[in-house]
Amino acid sequence: MSAKFKGRREDFRLVTGQGKYTSDWSLPNEAHGVFLRADHAHAEILSIDTSEAKAHPGVLAVITGQDTADFAPLPQLQQTPGRGGKKIIPTGRDVLAVKKVVFSGQGVAFVVATSLEAAMDAAEKIVIDYNVLPCVIDTGDAMKPGAPQLYDHIPGNICYEFEYGNEKAADEAFAKAAHVTKIVLDAPRIVGNPMEPKATVAHYDKKRDIYDVYVPTQGITMMRPGLASAVGVTEDKVKVHTFDVGGGFGVRSEPYAEYPVVMYASKLTGRPVKWVSTRTETMISDHHARAAKLSGELALDKDGKMLGLRAHWIVDVGGYQSGAGAFINTAGPSRHPTNIYTIPAFYGVHQLVLTNTTPTTAYRGAARPNVTYLVERLVDEAAREIGIDRIELRKRNLIPKKAFPYTIPTGAVYDSGDPPGLLADALKAADWKGFEKRRKQSAKNGKLRGISCCTFVEPSGGGVAPEDGMIKFGESGNPVLYTVSGPSGQGHETVFPEVVAQVFGIDPELITYRAGDPEMSQLTGSGTIGSRSMMNHGGVLVKTAHEVVRKGKELAAKHLEAGVGDIEFDKGKYRVRGTDLSVGLLELAKKYATKEGNPLDAAEKLPVANSFPSGAHVAEVEIDPATGEIDIVAYIAVDDGGNIINHMLAEGQVVGGFMQGLGQVMGEHYIYDDGGQIVSGSFMDYFMPRAADLPPMTLIDRPVPSPTNPLGAKGVGEAGATGAVPTITNAVIDALRPLGVHTLDLPYTSHRIWQAIRQAGGVKHL
Repeated sequence: MSAKFKGRREDFRLVTGQGKYTSDWSLPNEAHGVFLRADHAHAEILSIDTSEAKAHPGVLAVITGQDTADFAPLPQLQQTPGRGGKKIIPTGRDVLAVKKVVFSGQGVAFVVATSLEAAMDAAEKIVIDYNVLPCVIDTGDAMKPGAPQLYDHIPGNICYEFEYGNEKAADEAFAKAAHVTKIVLDAPRIVGNPMEPKATVAHYDKKRDIYDVYVPTQGITMMRPGLASAVGVTEDKVKVHTFDVGGGFGVRSEPYAEYPVVMYASKLTGRPVKWVSTRTETMISDHHARAAKLSGELALDKDGKMLGLRAHWIVDVGGYQSGAGAFINTAGPSRHPTNIYTIPAFYGVHQLVLTNTTPTTAYRGAARPNVTYLVERLVDEAAREIGIDRIELRKRNLIPKKAFPYTIPTGAVYDSGDPPGLLADALKAADWKGFEKRRKQSAKNGKLRGISCCTFVEPSGGGVAPEDGMIKFGESGNPVLYTVSGPSGQGHETVFPEVVAQVFGIDPELITYRAGDPEMSQLTGSGTIGSRSMMNHGGVLVKTAHEVVRKGKELAAKHLEAGVGDIEFDKGKYRVRGTDLSVGLLELAKKYATKEGNPLDAAEKLPVANSFPSGAHVAEVEIDPATGEIDIVAYIAVDDGGNIINHMLAEGQVVGGFMQGLGQVMGEHYIYDDGGQIVSGSFMDYFMPRAADLPPMTLIDRPVPSPTNPLGAKGVGEAGATGAVPTITNAVIDALRPLGVHTLDLPYTSHRIWQAIRQAGGVKHL
């Protein structure tokens, strides 16, 4: 990278206000829309009177569920048969509520007007007559006999039961165990809260019979099929546009119910229609995350060898199934339920339960933090109960490096890794042996001090189709890269040109990356999810770059009047072997460019790649018992992300994920009252971690290249969140253990910590 670009090439545009987010798209003759949302958590819609709203000055249309009742339901991913061979019972997803609402904040009507102010005023004039029904907010209550039912065809509000592993093998392991540790944890509901609120601009072009849709998305192929299906057209009739996306985290990976409504409004009014949600709208109608009760049992022999593990999750689906929610809470965890240990037997059951709350979906780490949180809390508790050092217990059960590729009881195969090496590096960097001295010093200062080390492995990559990559040169002669990957802060504009530049032997500044160009709609693949981008999108671009080089040899042979076999390529130039005759790759591209295309243009496919990154993280905390305030005094993250292409970007991903994991532990909690009304629907009531909460961090790279992709890369985007949740949690519990506190539900707010200390009798002496 030249001196001109010291950081990400995106940064100058973004920090100087030159980014282009969804709300920055403005089209000629644009109208504005406002959604009217349900103010009840569960109610039948008896009637909707829109007459006064339609008569309001400037109003172009008022759309209700009766207008969109025939829209195809937005799809959900989980189709694998569950327990007893039963498939998931679909809830469907009305884009606007038709007969009843199932959570507070669900869209009921959409007003389109010539100005935003007119649409807002008109929305207040819609009169809805509801028959309010009893609601259920907690999964435990929803599963009780006689509980209010959200859907007549889903008895007991349980829409899916998923089992995995081997029940018989697990039972046998537990039968011969010398000790069994049990734990029940709550992973509270949290909100993704991207910087950019949910928004869309839609324009139906009657002449082209095309919908142009501008949305914040993590990949066009994740958005286009659902949008097309909902409005009843083929995919080639929907062009998805995106440029800058202010945060994805999984909650920007699928179509929301609002998007097809805005598309329909554009066709109905004959004008482009823009809708931008408020922050509170985003908080109540964006899909939420986590929201699970986690139960686990760990069986050990007399020497501390782990024999078996059982898990039972009760997952809050919300009012209806999101596209990814069921999948990430079932199939996802089945790929690493035993974490990084040599546990020979496993059995798990996950129950997906409907409640009158906002639907849940994937969020940074998807369900990985829940998996790791459960297992690592079990390991620490087992160590306490059987009287063995918690690090020693881990050492006895970690998968050795020589055992990779390693097959776990559910059949997933960890591709590569070195767990003992990760643990050793983390303990050394944390000065683990010196902790007791630091604990005593904290005690002298009237503080409680705790430390923890957690190890983890997680799946990354995957997807539903081979990944496509394309490189075009155009008349300028400079390469332009295309994939369907949608960046939302990862630095794709910087790193993808870097990996191609290495193949071409040219300055990466000469290469441009364009994500999800709608004119490239023939490209297939999956978006930016599951820490897959470098393995899959980067990998296919490298493969495509090598194809360009191959084509260039043929073109160079023609240009230099030599045989193809005599041409060699190095540092951006083709040479005739043994001579000084040469021509540059970009020189060829420019010379032979035409308006119809360039002979060096290339497109390639790459099979979907998976890998299993891993890590060992250490957190050290200090707690003021007088206030319950927690101070994370040090955090060490040792990660195996495979080959790291750009260390700055990789570190940014780890820190970003860590902050979201910290938020989950330290305060994030989306709360409903008993009537299903939102208690924490704004930043006045919902904790968000800030820059001042970032502790001193030490990041250490300990890579074992993955054999599954051309770059040897593994995902790093989820590692911070996956590692932070159990590591910070266990450190806090370690600080509280001298008081007899061995378990505490998240989040660890200062008030909750203060209460736990007081209930334990306070700090009599340190």
